[in-house]
Amino acid sequence: MALTKITPTPARVQWDRRLARPSIVRVAGRQLTVTGLEAMRDETAAYPAERGPRITYLVETDAGLASLVFDGRRRRWFVDALDEAA
Repeated sequence: MALTKITPTPARVQWDRRLARPSIVRVAGRQLTVTGLEAMRDETAAYPAERGPRITYLVETDAGLASLVFDGRRRRWFVDALDEAA
């Protein structure tokens, strides 16, 4: 399964506090249920303050892998890569 980069698409993310990870991702009229967290990359220290921090989550969903990005400056979620099968 390979991730395919896409144009960053705004997403609505529901957070599971108990598991400390996203639980549901709504993007482009679809709902993806997160089944696992593969990796997390915290880039908050790597970005200049004017560009804002980013945190990237690689999540396993019911439709395959997805890459979620949280843009801290705009306080928005984006999907920037999806599994070819999704």
